[in-house]
Amino acid sequence: MIASPSLTTTAPVVDFFHDVVCGWCFVLAPRLQQVSVELGIQVRHRSFVLQDSREQMIEVFGSMPRAKAIILRHWADCAAHDDSARIDIEGMRAQDFEYPSGWLGALACQAAGMLGGNAAHGAMFDAVQWAHLHQHRNIGDVEVLLDIAEQLGHRRGVFADRMRSDEVRQRVQADRAEAAALGILSIPTVITGNGLRLQTLPLPQLRQALAPLVAA
Repeated sequence: MIASPSLTTTAPVVDFFHDVVCGWCFVLAPRLQQVSVELGIQVRHRSFVLQDSREQMIEVFGSMPRAKAIILRHWADCAAHDDSARIDIEGMRAQDFEYPSGWLGALACQAAGMLGGNAAHGAMFDAVQWAHLHQHRNIGDVEVLLDIAEQLGHRRGVFADRMRSDEVRQRVQADRAEAAALGILSIPTVITGNGLRLQTLPLPQLRQALAPLVAA
């Protein structure tokens, strides 16, 4: 893997493949952020879209109502393992919009990355996940994503242009292609420089798993 220009080369880098609609990613992300700060590890954000369209969601789940029902059962599992009560299952259940795919959210994260580097990608990912799993907002709506981008300090028109660009789509697809080449089938997946692959772990186990990367 080639390090992003926005990352330094002095600290170990781990690749975090994630989807904005993934509850397990929401559980893992703050733990990974905490451990990366503690150990001096850099987290490189990578897009992995589970379903990229309404049609694909229907293919996987059978219908959009069934997709929402099944995914909210997954949310309950995620909430049971989260470190705080952040996942609002009933709030999402009460919404009348269809459960979104992660495609537009991935475009937004890559647009942020183009404008502000890897850290901006990560900030957008966290903000979109918060809007989705905690605030039960419709992140399948471009205007909601642009609102979030504005709240993070991006200029709305500039950000919208980037989200629509071919380059952003190519960046999403490049990450998806790399995930496929690496044999990644589920997320979250964290890949370390020594080939270790991790998914959602409790904080102590995550710290223990990543500590060897910085061991002298």
